[in-house]
This record gives sequence, C-alpha cells and structure tokens, in this order.
Amino acid sequence: MASTQEIRRGQWQMLAAMALSGTLGWFVLQSGQPALHVVFFRCLIGTVCLAGFIAWRGLWRPWLFTAGSMMLCLGGGVALVGNWLLLFNAYHYSSIGIATVVYQAQPFILYGMAVLWLGETASRHKLAALGLAFGGMLLIVWPTLAQDKAGGQWWIGVGLALGAAALYALATLITKRLPAGIPAPLIACLQTLAGVLLLWPLLQPQRLAEAGAAAWGCLAVLGVVHTCGMYILMYSAFRWLPTHLIGALGFVYPLVAVLVDYLAYRHALLAWQWLGAVLIVLANAWMNGWLRWRWGGRLSAVDKS
Repeated sequence: MASTQEIRRGQWQMLAAMALSGTLGWFVLQSGQPALHVVFFRCLIGTVCLAGFIAWRGLWRPWLFTAGSMMLCLGGGVALVGNWLLLFNAYHYSSIGIATVVYQAQPFILYGMAVLWLGETASRHKLAALGLAFGGMLLIVWPTLAQDKAGGQWWIGVGLALGAAALYALATLITKRLPAGIPAPLIACLQTLAGVLLLWPLLQPQRLAEAGAAAWGCLAVLGVVHTCGMYILMYSAFRWLPTHLIGALGFVYPLVAVLVDYLAYRHALLAWQWLGAVLIVLANAWMNGWLRWRWGGRLSAVDKS
C-alpha cells in the first residue's frame, strides 16, 4: 500500500500531467500543420523519447509480448492514433474548450462498450449517470450550435470529438486485455510506433516544407513534453494513486483546456455550457462511486481514504 508521501507525489505528478494535457490544443493549432502531420510527429518524437526512457530503465528485457498480445497492442495503437486525429481536427471546427469538454464523454462510452461487448451488468445508477451526462452534453453543445454562423462547422467539431472519445474508449478496452506484467511505457512506445508506420505514407512534403521554426518547435514540444513526458508522469502517478483520485484529478484537463482556449482565443463557455460541464463531472463521479446519492435527495462524497 502506498504511503502518504507516495500518494502526495502521485497527486502532483497527475496534476502536472493533466495540466499539460490542457495545453495540448494550443500547440496543435499554433503549429499550423494538418492534424495528420501533428499526430505523425507526436508519434515519431514520442516513440524515440519513450524508447530511450525504456532503455534507461532496462525494460526492453525480458520481452513479454506474445504474437497475440503484440497484435492487441498494435490494434490499441491504431485506435489511439485515430483518436488523436479526430480530436486535433475537432479543435479546428469548434474550439479547444468545446472539443475537450465533449471529449470527456469517453468514460460513458467506455461503460457502454463494456456492457455491450464484455457482458458487464448495466446497473440502474450507472444508467442514470449516463442520462445525467447526456443532459450535460446537450447543455454544452446546444447553445453554441444554435448560434452557429459557420454553416454547420460546430456540428462537425462536436462529432469529431465524440468520435475521438469512442476511439479512446476502444483503445482502453483493447489495452486492458494485455497481460498485466507488461510495462506501461513499453505499451505506449509500441502504440506510438504503430502511428509512425501508419501515417508515414500519408505525409504531405509540400506542407512540411512550409513549416517554420515556430511550427517545428510546437511539434517538438508535442512529442517530447505532451507524449513522452506526460505519459511517464501519468504512469508513475498510476502506481501510487487509488482509482478514485486518478479520476478526480483527471478533470483538471478540461478545466485547463477551457482556460487556455479563453486566454489564447477568447473562446468563453456560456453559463449553460458551464452547467453542462458540471453535470458531466458529477455524472462521472457518481458512476465511478466517488459520490453517492442518498434517498431524501442528498448527494454526498464517498469516503475512500
């Protein structure tokens, strides 16, 4: 069992990782490159850095993959890369804040997949939480779409963000089927390598030639900081933190993304959208057992100390 000091260290590591996640959209847009190029260089640079970290930690040996687990790992990588492609394109069609908040539907999509494909029991309180989250999603999306003057561009952004959430949930399901003894950084390295191999033939040399120093700087930060550094922080935090703290700290990500979107592009959420975001947070907390609804109308925190 982790000590108090280890849990505190894990909390700071998770906070740093989620804060970095919230700034990701700004670097994607500032690079000025197509989402495909951004994802490719994120995968390429991330693979090189993760491979170095794995070598430093001596995790290449012994080799723990079988042919079957390798196929699962690479399949999860394809889903993960597809998730990045959709999410980064969503930033262009809607906004960083809207896309990131909609992307928080992933836990509910994951639960739905587990019920449909893995035979998990659909409990009443989790279904009610799904309904609450869906209501929150409507509150987030509808005010913006009702004012959409761009010929349906916001609808595309929201659809892409939901598609990204579905692919991330799929990648999670696939990765959870891998043997528990395989180090997480090794899984991440092989999955980003899958992205390199998948996207290499699709690069547009002309667009790359147009990239200036600022664009290459953004791509480097996305690969080194937002892929290698962020994943190492998260995996280290996962070792020490209980599940309920991991989930709770995960909500720093959309909050930072909304703040960055406002500071950089003056995209502010409306009051109804903030209410929707709160409903999604509460629904996630309720579904995962961090909050418990008591008869009589009181919502209380669950003591998980």
